[in-house]
Amino acid sequence: MTEVLTPDQWLSLQEAHEERAHELTREHLRRRKAGETHPVWDFLFNYYPIKPAILARWHPGYGRALLLDGHTPPHLQWRDYIQVTTPSGPAVTLDGPGLMARRGQSYEYILELLTRTQTNPAHFDCFGLHEWAMVYRTEQPRHSLPLRLGVEGTAAVVDSHAIRCTHYDAFRFFTEPARPLNFKVLAREDQFECDQRGCLHAGMDLYKWAHKLGPIIPGAMWLDTFELAREIRQLDMEASAYDCRSLGFGVVPIETAEGKAEYVTRQRAFAERGTVLRQYLIETLEQYRNEFGS
Repeated sequence: MTEVLTPDQWLSLQEAHEERAHELTREHLRRRKAGETHPVWDFLFNYYPIKPAILARWHPGYGRALLLDGHTPPHLQWRDYIQVTTPSGPAVTLDGPGLMARRGQSYEYILELLTRTQTNPAHFDCFGLHEWAMVYRTEQPRHSLPLRLGVEGTAAVVDSHAIRCTHYDAFRFFTEPARPLNFKVLAREDQFECDQRGCLHAGMDLYKWAHKLGPIIPGAMWLDTFELAREIRQLDMEASAYDCRSLGFGVVPIETAEGKAEYVTRQRAFAERGTVLRQYLIETLEQYRNEFGS
């Protein structure tokens, strides 16, 4: 059943979304205008190449229609939206069949990956060592930040630990000497088997998958995934081999027992939040597929 939103309702939701998105991206836009870079936060806009203007674009989500009633929502000009007639009058809503015809195969892949990530056994024993493996025995780290323990000290941490990275898109940035040190040399086709909800990168990737699901995901939920990705990114870098203190960040020294304990505590909290968001994406996609799939 479609929920029909009055102009007062949908204009309020649209405004709230735009204000929240602008607040989340304000500092990035300021830096970009000034020609400045940020080795921590730029990741959210470069690795995930989503422009702030796109993040600010509000979608009502699957199962909602926007009553016109003297107002013209921008969605009427957007791809994947159509005008319909409701008992309350003309409205604009998602073109469910058209979107499924265009994106159905991609949606099936995303649904399978999200479901497998949710049901695969969760692991909390990686301690963020993927970031250390990305700078293992190299004089050219990926970010313009000093290594907190230096090149040799970083290598010593990696050499004294078992590397248990399960996320291919983190593993593919390992240095060549680090790749065989992982519990498994990962390949893209391993994602369904290996991705799991305890992984920080699987949590950050919810932002990517919500974006790829497009207009079936309501704007507020998409911003929730962005906020989670931003908070996870902070832990990812605070627990990394880099020294981010000059940027105002803390240190999670995973080479110590205390650091490991802090990492796992924060990792578990992020996994719980990610599980809720992921389940929402799964259930919304399943409902959409059941209605419009072949």
